[in-house]
Amino acid sequence: MTTFSIENFGCRATEADATALRCSLRANGLTVVSDHSSADVVVLNTCTVTAAADSQAREAVRKIHRMNPEAHIVVTGCYAQRAPEELAALDGVAWVIGNSHLAGIPEAIRASLVPHVGVSHPRASDFILVERLETESAPIERRPANILTGDIFAEASVQVAPVMLMAGDHARPILKIQDGCSNRCTFCVIPFVRGRSRSLPVDVVVEEVRKLAAAGAKEVVVSGINLGSYGRDLAPRAKLTGLVRRLLNETEIEQLRFSSIEPQDITEDLVALVASTDRLAPHFHVPLQSGSDRILRKMRRWYRAEHYAECIKLIRRSLPDAGIGADVMVGFPGETTEDFLATMEFVERLPFTYLHVFSFSARPGTEAEHLPRAVPSRTIRERARKLRALGKEKSAAFRQSQAGRVARALTLARGCESWTEALTRNYLKVCVAGQRPANQWTNVRVRINPSEVLEVLSPSGEGETDLRPSVTYS
Repeated sequence: MTTFSIENFGCRATEADATALRCSLRANGLTVVSDHSSADVVVLNTCTVTAAADSQAREAVRKIHRMNPEAHIVVTGCYAQRAPEELAALDGVAWVIGNSHLAGIPEAIRASLVPHVGVSHPRASDFILVERLETESAPIERRPANILTGDIFAEASVQVAPVMLMAGDHARPILKIQDGCSNRCTFCVIPFVRGRSRSLPVDVVVEEVRKLAAAGAKEVVVSGINLGSYGRDLAPRAKLTGLVRRLLNETEIEQLRFSSIEPQDITEDLVALVASTDRLAPHFHVPLQSGSDRILRKMRRWYRAEHYAECIKLIRRSLPDAGIGADVMVGFPGETTEDFLATMEFVERLPFTYLHVFSFSARPGTEAEHLPRAVPSRTIRERARKLRALGKEKSAAFRQSQAGRVARALTLARGCESWTEALTRNYLKVCVAGQRPANQWTNVRVRINPSEVLEVLSPSGEGETDLRPSVTYS
């Protein structure tokens, strides 16, 4: 019996990839274990958005190899796609398989480690194989590196997880319906490691959500690398709003939640659709990056600050209690004090409920890697600190605005004997008194105190309304 463990680094899309891979490995006869120290194979699904993400992945390889020197370490994901040779050189790494050949990982492992499986070995060009050393002087065989750009992904499908294994795993399963990105922001390496934008066909998405609902999921997080571009590559062309209407009309899922959507894809139609039904979570995560038009131009972001502001105001007018989050970057090359202050003032005047603050990290192969006027590291750290402090103020103000209100929340797997973590529809993370099973709706009255424990109104579900639609969404 070959065992494996898996660890994911990065965004919701990589989490969806990791879930799909875990399910695929189990379907191919491998047994999952929770502890890297006892696994025959350890799979690391990496991120490469920042240099810190790269460092985290390398440190994980070293730690696992020290803890379990006999483990075959498989490194996949975005870092593996971008710089396979860097990872192949680390002790303990058996395979480096990029995003472009993620689906070949189960076959590679079975062909090499599981006896008498009768499967063909993947092509040598599909991945780098690092032969295990018998002596210190033995050479390491290196296959040609796959540092590949978008064209290699032209025929690649969007990976989805077999749904029959999802129900008992955790609440709020992630369904990735779109992968890749056809934009070329100057700082972003993702198009080079994920390829061009491509979408899961509408009928496939509808069927996957049906199966998730039948398996017991109460909420599905609809995810993508550039979710708002969904359907533009399909024939016939599709729109995210059209897909969502079909999901509302043709599935029994109780709630859908969107992952990140770019500001140019926040339309009146999309916001109105979310406002029209309780089955769409009133929660928008809209990447900002900078409040300075000068920096947005240098980043090659296809909007300006006031256009972004209008999108956020549209959401707030239609959904007064919506959760609204943003990604903001500090330290982009050439960012002056005036640019940073413009971002601070812009964020301060908009109704954000949380922020994700990132420090600029030059990514190999991107245009920003070679831009002049780098911002000193000390300045970047100080700007990030100030922006995170503002984000905390925004979050605290939002929590306070919800005090005394009744909210519908979905319990999560995290907690202890005295409380259970839950998530409200508008993305307020709360603690519900008592130990409760995951993936259950409960109504709570928000009560802000130092521990942020909430009073439960209907712990048994009494009086809760049926979320299934009685209307057709058009």
